[in-house]
Amino acid sequence: MQITYKKSTMYLKEEPLDIGYASEKVTLKDNNGNSITVGGQNGKTQLLISTAFIDENFLKELQKIEKDFPDTKEHDVSAYIIVANDKHKNPNLKNFHFLVDNEEEFSDFYGTKIGGAPYEDELTKAAILISKDGAIFYDEFKSDLEESFDTDTLLRKVIAAQTCYTGKGCH
Repeated sequence: MQITYKKSTMYLKEEPLDIGYASEKVTLKDNNGNSITVGGQNGKTQLLISTAFIDENFLKELQKIEKDFPDTKEHDVSAYIIVANDKHKNPNLKNFHFLVDNEEEFSDFYGTKIGGAPYEDELTKAAILISKDGAIFYDEFKSDLEESFDTDTLLRKVIAAQTCYTGKGCH
């Protein structure tokens, strides 16, 4: 997949997983160096958002998602911002855990690593929604790093991922 930013053209180093595929548990680090496992089946819906950079526009997008996010017990969602390395600063959002992919487990498995300048080995802008059963339910990989997520669709998919899961096998 080709990725652009301003006048630069880059590419994804790996092929992203398709919707319906089983997600993989990967271990990332939080700000305190604690290991946090994301992906796989854990009985919760998980929203994994990766990015090459955190700027004011990206923060506004995350704040919109956070504002409109379902916060009832019925719609329990774990949300994460994932970056490639320690040079990124935690935006300290209430409903998002900030994680670093130091070991490149996330980028390799989920196909988010960028090749080419200026963001070589950073993570592309992507939203990956994992249902309670551990399957990739929805994804959005932006071909332009400055392009906004379709937050309306993303939030509808979060609710759909919650309501379609019965806990009794395939949905």
